[in-house]
Amino acid sequence: MTDNNNLPDAFELLRRQSLAMLVQESLHRSILSGEFAPGEKLNEVEIATRLGVSRGPVREAFRALEASGLLKTEKNRGVIVRVVSLREAEEIYEVRAMLDESVARKLANHMRPDTLATLKGIITAMKTAKKTRDLARYTELNVQLHGAMVEGVGNQHLIATYRQLVLQLGLLRQAAIETDQSALSESVAEHEKIVNALASGDEDRAVALVREHVAHGIARMRRAHERWIEAASSNGASVAEA
Repeated sequence: MTDNNNLPDAFELLRRQSLAMLVQESLHRSILSGEFAPGEKLNEVEIATRLGVSRGPVREAFRALEASGLLKTEKNRGVIVRVVSLREAEEIYEVRAMLDESVARKLANHMRPDTLATLKGIITAMKTAKKTRDLARYTELNVQLHGAMVEGVGNQHLIATYRQLVLQLGLLRQAAIETDQSALSESVAEHEKIVNALASGDEDRAVALVREHVAHGIARMRRAHERWIEAASSNGASVAEA
C-alpha cells in the first residue's frame, strides 16, 4: 500500500528528473548546433535563468552531458564544452567506418521497405535544408539518416555502440559543414548515392560509396578541428590534448 505522505516527495523527484531531462535535451541541441562554442564555459545560473528552472536540474544535466562526452569539468574554470582531440576524432571515425561498411553490406542484401522509405524521406528533407542552408536542421537529419540505417539492421547492441560513437562526432559535424562552402551539396549527394545503391542491392557500390563518404568526412573534420582549436584558444580553454 502506498504511503500518501510520501507522494509529495515522489512527485517532486519525478518533476526534477523530467526537468533535468528537458534541460539536457536543450543543452544537447545547443552544443551540437554550435550555439555553445568549443571550450566555452557554461554558466549554471545563466542557463537556469534562461530556461526558467532552478539550478538543480541544470547541474544534473551537466553531469549527464559530461558522462556522454559533450562537456568537461576543468579546474578553476568549471564546466566547458569539450574539445575533441584530433587523434580521438580520427579513431572514432576509424571505428565508425568499419561499422558503416558492415551496415551497408547488410542493408544492400536485405532492407525492409519501411527502412527504405524512411531513408528516402530523410534525403528529401536534407535537400530542403540544403536549399535554405539550415545547418542545424541538416546536422540533425544527417544523424537521423545514419541512425535509421543502423536501426534498419535490427541489432540492438550495434545501435547502442553506434550512437555512443556518433554522439561525440556531433561536436564536429556542423563545424565541418560550415568550414567548406561546398560541403553541404557534396554531403547531400553522397548520402543520396549511398541510399540509391542500397535500394538497388548493389553491395560493392554501397560499400565503396560509404568509404568515400567517410574519407570526405574525415577531411572536413580535420579542417573543422583547426577552427575548434582557434575557438578554444580564444575562450582560454586548454588545447594540449588536441
